[in-house]
Amino acid sequence: MKKLINEPLAVVDEMLEGLCLAHPGLALLEGERVLVRADLAAFRARGHVALVSGGGSGHEPAHAGYVGEGLLTAAVCGDVFTSPSTDAVLATIRAVGGAAGVLLIVKNYTGDRLNFGLAAEIARGEGIPVEMVVVADDVALAASTQTAGRRGIAGTVLVHKVAGARAAEGASLEEVKAAAETVIAGLGSMGVALTACTVPAAGKPGFELGEREVELGLGIHGEAGVRREPLRPSRELTATLVERIVAELALGGGTPVALLVNNLGATPAMEMQIVARDAVTAARTHGLVIERLWTGTFLTALEMAGCSVSLLRADPETLRLLDAPAMAPAWPGRGAGPLGEEGPVVVASTRREGQDLRPGDGARTVAILVRAAERLIAEEGRLTALDQMVGDGDLGLNLARGAEVAKAEALDWTGADAASILRALSGSLRRSVGGTSGALYAAGLLRAARALDGIAAPTSRDWAKAFCEGTDAVATLGDTKPGDRTMIDALQPAAEALASSGLEAAVEAARAGAAATAAMAPRRGRSSYLGERAVGVSDPGAEAVVVWLSAIRDELAAD
Repeated sequence: MKKLINEPLAVVDEMLEGLCLAHPGLALLEGERVLVRADLAAFRARGHVALVSGGGSGHEPAHAGYVGEGLLTAAVCGDVFTSPSTDAVLATIRAVGGAAGVLLIVKNYTGDRLNFGLAAEIARGEGIPVEMVVVADDVALAASTQTAGRRGIAGTVLVHKVAGARAAEGASLEEVKAAAETVIAGLGSMGVALTACTVPAAGKPGFELGEREVELGLGIHGEAGVRREPLRPSRELTATLVERIVAELALGGGTPVALLVNNLGATPAMEMQIVARDAVTAARTHGLVIERLWTGTFLTALEMAGCSVSLLRADPETLRLLDAPAMAPAWPGRGAGPLGEEGPVVVASTRREGQDLRPGDGARTVAILVRAAERLIAEEGRLTALDQMVGDGDLGLNLARGAEVAKAEALDWTGADAASILRALSGSLRRSVGGTSGALYAAGLLRAARALDGIAAPTSRDWAKAFCEGTDAVATLGDTKPGDRTMIDALQPAAEALASSGLEAAVEAARAGAAATAAMAPRRGRSSYLGERAVGVSDPGAEAVVVWLSAIRDELAAD
């Protein structure tokens, strides 16, 4: 287990302390694992209904992150994935409850229902008006009176928001409860997990997943889902989630909805935006009208990788309350929307379209280029594996992507001269290859193209000169030289050998230069951050030079 914690049994207390330090609007309730509004005295003086939620910890930013103006008054925090005690809930009710009363917002788990429910009964006996609503938005489970029923998951955050808005308006306890129940009735959520999570006190994951497996319909306490399925593209998994919610809520075409796309804890922001895109597409497929969209981390299961999707019927009153002002550490503000049927806004590009191709007999040059591209595509896995050991792991993918683009575009270059083809290839790689490689190859090709300007039928000597010019451009732009452990360690000896001894000698010189990089301490490029740890593995950029240069030799040898 690798976690940035101190003692496993202290994680909740230290987490709450850190949250309060970072957000002065929050305060700790003395003697309890409870966060309250720091302006609690002023809040009570206004005579508004207090909102209390909570449950086991490990769902951050829920629920403590939603304590603030227009949202929760307090959050009661149990141990990780464990309901808080009845006494902790009762202490919270006593601290925040005034004549207007307290609404408890509880997720449908047995421990939470029992402890919050018992605390409510005791508080009522003390004369404090208390009501409780239970959120059960997980449509992965059947609604049944014979089992514990559906769990409360990420949609709970939307209940907080709507009920908090009504309370902030000065509505009565009955009115605030009614607003919460309206949301609960029109709310559905479902999740998918790519990994399990590890409870600090347990020290190991709650379940195991194969490399290509996902858990569908899981809860938020590290438990497995309702079924295990093969990993599929985001669009398919997301469509499955949306389809189940739509069916369970009987959402017909034209229904206005709010859409919440929630990170279960460890999903990269990049993937979350892809899921949001796919969720919007899936919702539109069912004819839903997306009035609001939120994407982010709202209610998690520790470091679980995966997401959940929530849909809420969004009538005008619900939308008004969702849009009402609110301020809390985790509330992102008004969601995007309403979203029309069109895609994202696209502004006109100033990129120059088309290419200036001078006429010539470029068929042979294009054939050579295609052979080199195909070889780079075939070697993608090996180059990626090398780069994962000594770099950031993207070289093989980047070069293969650029090779695919160049291979497709090269079909339009067969009637052009050599210089035009090199310029066109430079543009293709500049657009399609990210990182340093794209810029370096593009610069080298431009310089090589200039060396061939005006030459209708370049000789081997002309090509050797162009190769040397291109190599100089790469070295200058990259501020590198032989011995720095970069692609120059293969390019420079290859250029010298090509000029003096021909193509076969150039390939062998490049291969020797690439192999020599394994013994070099890196001074430039992706490996320089690793220092001596890179020694023993040849530079991926130098190896890539050997790949495409060998392909050129093989194509010419086939004549």
